Amino acid sequence: MTLVAVDHVQLAAPPGSEVALRAYYVDVLGMKEIAKPPALAARGGCWFRAGAVELHLGVEAGFRPARKAHPGLRVRNISAYAERLAARGAEVVWDDALPGHRRFYSEDPVGNRLEFLEPLA
Repeated sequence: MTLVAVDHVQLAAPPGSEVALRAYYVDVLGMKEIAKPPALAARGGCWFRAGAVELHLGVEAGFRPARKAHPGLRVRNISAYAERLAARGAEVVWDDALPGHRRFYSEDPVGNRLEFLEPLA
């Protein structure tokens, strides 16, 4: 018995934010929306995938974005990816405090913090 992988990461979002979430996760990050099972779709929110990365955005009444908690998303060609986000209006904040990596932070339209990183070698 052992853990083998992270299946997905769940982030919260306020009710009624699905249109803004789709615009960000699909148009800005380049992910694809995936269908939620019908029993879960009735709850609102939306799910996204890019390769093996799956993010679920669930609706939460009284939502407040976490100030520190975030998923760390590994990317290839981080400079080009940062340029993509910035060109689409997303803030990109570089941080060089993690040895052996280039990384930056950004926020989705509801304030969820996202870390993007790439190992140096």
